[in-house]
Amino acid sequence: MPERPVAVLAMQPWALPDLFPADLLEQLRTLVRLEPGPALTSFGTEEAVSVLREADVLVTGWGCPRIDSAVLATAPRLRAVIHSAGSVKGHVDPAVFAHGVTVSSAAQANAVPVAEYTVAAIVFAAKRVFARANWYAHDRTAGDWRSGAGTGLFDRTIGIIGASRTGRLVLDRLRPHNVRLLLADPFVTAREARALGAELVGTDELCRRSELVSVHAPALPETRHLLDARRLALLQDGATLINTARGSLVDTVALTHHCATGRIDAVLDVTDPNPLPPDHPLLRLPNVLVTPHLAGSQGRELRRLGEFTVAELARFAGGEPLHGTICSSDLHRIA
Repeated sequence: MPERPVAVLAMQPWALPDLFPADLLEQLRTLVRLEPGPALTSFGTEEAVSVLREADVLVTGWGCPRIDSAVLATAPRLRAVIHSAGSVKGHVDPAVFAHGVTVSSAAQANAVPVAEYTVAAIVFAAKRVFARANWYAHDRTAGDWRSGAGTGLFDRTIGIIGASRTGRLVLDRLRPHNVRLLLADPFVTAREARALGAELVGTDELCRRSELVSVHAPALPETRHLLDARRLALLQDGATLINTARGSLVDTVALTHHCATGRIDAVLDVTDPNPLPPDHPLLRLPNVLVTPHLAGSQGRELRRLGEFTVAELARFAGGEPLHGTICSSDLHRIA
C-alpha cells in the first residue's frame, strides 16, 4: 500500500471545528498523515519550518499566510495546496504555480450559499419587501402597500453581471421562475449564455433593460466602479441593485444618491468601504438592506467546504484529477 501523503493545516483556529467536525477530521486522517499540533497561522516559526519540510499538501483556510518563494523553499515536497474556502488570491503567490504545485479551491462549494442569498434577495426585492416592511412598521398612512401593484417576480427581466461560479448558480436557480435573464460577461459567448438560459448583452444594455441587477464579477482594477454614476443612471426607476460580489464594483457615492431619492433600491452584502461608517446614509434608508458580508459560507454551511476538501484529498491521495483546480492564468481575474 502506498504511503499516505503528509498534510499540514494552515488557517485560523476558529475555522477548524466547523470546517472539519469530528467525523470529517477522522475521514481526513484516513486519507493523509495529518501533522499533529495546531493549524499554522505563520510560516516563519521553527515549528512551521519543521512541519513544512515534510508536507506533501497544504490544507488552507481563512487566515492562511501567503505562500511565496520563501515558504516554498522550506517545503521541498509540496505538491498541492487545497483551499477549504473560496478565493486563493490572498494567499497563493504566482510562485506556487511556477513551482508546479497544484492549487485547488472549494470556491464552487462556497458559491452555493451566496447564490441562495442572492436568489432570496431577488425574490424579496421583486416584492419590494424592504420598503413595504418599513412602511408597515412605521408609516402605514403614507400609502397603501397592501395591494402590491407592480410587484412580484413573474415575467421580470433580471440582469446578471458576471458568469462567475456564483453567477452561474444564480442563473440556474432563476430559470424555473418565468423570468427573462440577461447576462453581461466579456469572457462568455452568446452561445454559452444561451446554454445558461440567458441573453448575452453589454453592461449598458443590461442596466437599461433589467428590473433587478445582481453583481457577480471579480474585483480587478478594470472592474472598479463598473457600476458608476453613468451606469446607475441607466437603471430603470424602481429597479433594485443586488451586490454580493465586491464593494468596489459599485460607486458608493452615486448609489447613495440614487437610493436616497427613492429612484432605485439596493441589497448590499458588500460595500465600499466595507464596513460602512455607522452613520452612513445607506444604513438608514428604508429601501436599502445592508448585511455584514454574510452571504458566503457560515455556521452550518462551513461543513460543505470541509466535505469538498476531504473529497479533494481523496482524489489527491488516489492520483486522480482535482475538481477545484485553479489555473495560473485564472489567478488575475478570480474574485
